[in-house]
Amino acid sequence: MQRSRVVLFTVTALASVVALSGCDQSPQVSQQAKQAIPVGVITLKSQPLTLTKELPGRVTASQVAEIRPQVNGIIQSRLFTQGAEVKKGQALYQIDPSTFEAQVATSKAAITKAQASIANAKAKSERYDELLKIKAVSQQDFDEADASYKGAQADLLTAQAQLKTAQINLEYSKVKSPISGQIGKSNVTAGALVSANQATALATVTQLDPIYVDLTQSSSELTRLKKAIANGELNKDLAIHSAVELKMEDGSVYQHKGTLQFSEVTVDPSTGSVTLRAEFPNPEKLLLPGMYVRAVIVEGVKANAILAPQRGISRNTKGEPTAMVVSKDNTVEPRVLKTDRTVGANWLITDGLNDGDKLIVEGLQKIAPGAPVNAVPAETAKTQ
Repeated sequence: MQRSRVVLFTVTALASVVALSGCDQSPQVSQQAKQAIPVGVITLKSQPLTLTKELPGRVTASQVAEIRPQVNGIIQSRLFTQGAEVKKGQALYQIDPSTFEAQVATSKAAITKAQASIANAKAKSERYDELLKIKAVSQQDFDEADASYKGAQADLLTAQAQLKTAQINLEYSKVKSPISGQIGKSNVTAGALVSANQATALATVTQLDPIYVDLTQSSSELTRLKKAIANGELNKDLAIHSAVELKMEDGSVYQHKGTLQFSEVTVDPSTGSVTLRAEFPNPEKLLLPGMYVRAVIVEGVKANAILAPQRGISRNTKGEPTAMVVSKDNTVEPRVLKTDRTVGANWLITDGLNDGDKLIVEGLQKIAPGAPVNAVPAETAKTQ
């Protein structure tokens, strides 16, 4: 009996020791579970942001004139240097003018003859008018004299029109440039027979300054942009909106700024895109028709843009962009975001983050949703 009491006492003592030991360790385990994890954060601030878009494009001459003769004849001489700059109205070719000079002389002679006929017919008409008053001539004789006078006047008008036509043809014998620009090679030489409005051009003049760049933008992007402006999400400043920056084929930036002229009102059914035309000064002739370039256009200004560093944004199993922010009670709060585009090293956030949110960018691998954290500023973070 005594031995049983000793065993019972020993078991009771051990149980008490275990219970006391458990009571001593429970606060320590709970304290460790609630210990805040240090994380680096960036406090987001809304800011005005100018949104730009890079579009592909092709260089197009602002004016192109294919030179063709407007009269028939033999080319006497070429009056320009191939590849040189020519001015509007400058003579390029001389067609043999002999035939046209003869036509001018013939028309002038016809005018002189018509004027003489008018003088004679007028005098006769006036005499018959006086004689008719005293019944010295019949009414028929007067009418014939008057008709002869009016016919002579009509002959003069015809001769004058023929002279004008002959002078125009004589002027056309000197083929002139309708625009200023750079002329290419000549397709004919002296002695060649040319005809009015022939299919083959004698030469081509291309105006390179200013020059156009035709850009292509998808219709869906254009629709989205118009909706954003209509909803007030973007402020369309016309002075900024028209500015265009050009990137050359080698990646360098073209030194002159351009202006956006217009956009097409129809969508190309084969590509689903619309064409925008920009105009650029080209005094150095660096831009040539057919060159491939990329242009940066201004879409508008977003007044309260939220930019979040890319290193603080990840994706969930659904592929949605997500972020971890510090809540008001200093715990981790997950957010599902909507993004618009990348701006440098940042994402432009359209939904899910607000001004003043503390975005966790350091220590992400140590935290989980709902975990307590100790937020400190991330020294290496950049907001731009």
